[in-house]
Amino acid sequence: MYLFDADTLIRADNTYYPLNRFPVFWEWLQFSGEAGFIKIPLEQYEEIIAGNGRLVDWLKTEDVKAALLFDEEAEPAHVTEVTERGYAHDLDEAEQEAVGKDPFLISYGFADMGDRCIVTFEVSAPSKQRKNRKIPDVCKDLGISCGTIFDVIEALDFTTDWKP
Repeated sequence: MYLFDADTLIRADNTYYPLNRFPVFWEWLQFSGEAGFIKIPLEQYEEIIAGNGRLVDWLKTEDVKAALLFDEEAEPAHVTEVTERGYAHDLDEAEQEAVGKDPFLISYGFADMGDRCIVTFEVSAPSKQRKNRKIPDVCKDLGISCGTIFDVIEALDFTTDWKP
């Protein structure tokens, strides 16, 4: 299962596959969500819908929300472990605010490392420390699979002539 970071959908719409130009891509995402291959954790979903625009409108439609929203709550112990091992055990409030909801996203991958992959556009920056760590580096350190939307497209064999 591929678990999407908020930036994955935001950048896909803004840069690579705008909803108004590539509707087949977004139909495929919805279909893949219904099939259980792609999901968006609640924390990342809420991050996106706090904004506005066509992506927000699309995500708020009941059928899309039902297809893509991950129906699982983050395990507090996993969030704590991801935060402490992936970022630092002594983050202050400002650092926790800067890290945001990333530990929640990563914790879902941590809960089932053999079957889940975190999907983000963040780029590895191994020299970054504490609140500045990037999702791919935290995932690597914790043994969690991590990739980009392009990896998902390849793995699930999406093409622009896709049909359900």
